[in-house]
Amino acid sequence: MGKADFLTPKAIANRIKSKGLQKLRWYCQMCQKQCRDENGFKCHCMSESHQRQLLLASENPQQFMDYFSEEFQAEFLELLRRRFGTKRVHNNIVYNEYISHREHIHMNATQWETLTDFTKWLGREGLCKVDETPKGWYIQYIDRDPETIRRQQELEKKKKQDLDDEERTAKFIEEQVKRGMEAAEQDAPVYTELTRESEEEKVVFNLSKGASTSAGASKPSALGNNALKAAVSSASGKRKESSHGTTQAKEKKKKCALDEIMEQEEQQKKNTRTDYWLQPEIVVKIVTKKLGDRYHKKKAVVKEVIDKYTAVVKTVDYGDKLKLDQTHLETVIPAPGKKILMLNGEHRGSQAILDSVDEKTFSVTITIDSGPMKGHKIERVPYEDISKLA
Repeated sequence: MGKADFLTPKAIANRIKSKGLQKLRWYCQMCQKQCRDENGFKCHCMSESHQRQLLLASENPQQFMDYFSEEFQAEFLELLRRRFGTKRVHNNIVYNEYISHREHIHMNATQWETLTDFTKWLGREGLCKVDETPKGWYIQYIDRDPETIRRQQELEKKKKQDLDDEERTAKFIEEQVKRGMEAAEQDAPVYTELTRESEEEKVVFNLSKGASTSAGASKPSALGNNALKAAVSSASGKRKESSHGTTQAKEKKKKCALDEIMEQEEQQKKNTRTDYWLQPEIVVKIVTKKLGDRYHKKKAVVKEVIDKYTAVVKTVDYGDKLKLDQTHLETVIPAPGKKILMLNGEHRGSQAILDSVDEKTFSVTITIDSGPMKGHKIERVPYEDISKLA
């Protein structure tokens, strides 16, 4: 027999059958049989198998209704949990997706007449959060899985522990500040007024050695003559030692000049160091746990620096943009031969090439690759002064 044409009743019936969804009034829940039209449903109701099912149901109709109600509730909640989770969703959206399954339990075989009654029952039983709006009824699944509850409790413990650590750090800093203020107050000199109890009392000053020499000048002039003689006799001895003393003075001057140059260089290095190090287009690592495990220990690229201490970064794995403080980030050390950027110190802002890494001293050796110091090699550069270029 040839295949039926596209618009013939048989072809249309076959397509409807393959689709799976037909009119609800021609469905027999007891026999779980879907009829195509009214005549087919009438024939099914007159069949012997259907009559046997009705006889079984008439013996205990409540048992069959409870069974269908439990099945409908379990499948509906399973779909809501798996498909929508704990999101708030319109009940009609869930129901339409539920009845799209060909072998679903029909609501006319359960204890609930309408979807609204079933939604209200879910709210009364505490299985879902239910609220009515002008657009209809909305439901939200309540997840009471022990594993989910345990994970939520662990997250709350971690948050509380992080807060406790921050509070301890804040208290420790406050104590250090108070101690510093107390020490500064103790070391501060106390100034008092210059007063004397009576007019006859003399005011006495405890001066240095220079004052004692001036006091000695008030002694008799005989001491002055002896002092002149001693000065003349010592002058001849000083002339003999003058030649030897000049050479020593020159050497001291040279040493003093070198010391001054070295002190100036050290002072310049100290002045070039700052407490902020963020630079655009460098690769950093997110070290804070406040954003969850999704971003912890993940690498990101600094796109913008705000007020020297805050950066807008873009994660490498997910492409998400975050705004973080520099305390929540750390530098990234690339493999030898890769380009890095100097973030602090005398060569701040210069590009360089990483030569080697010393893990014992937490430092690296680099070669400047830009600027007037290009080709200059620097050793023992700390990890925190450099970072990988994006």
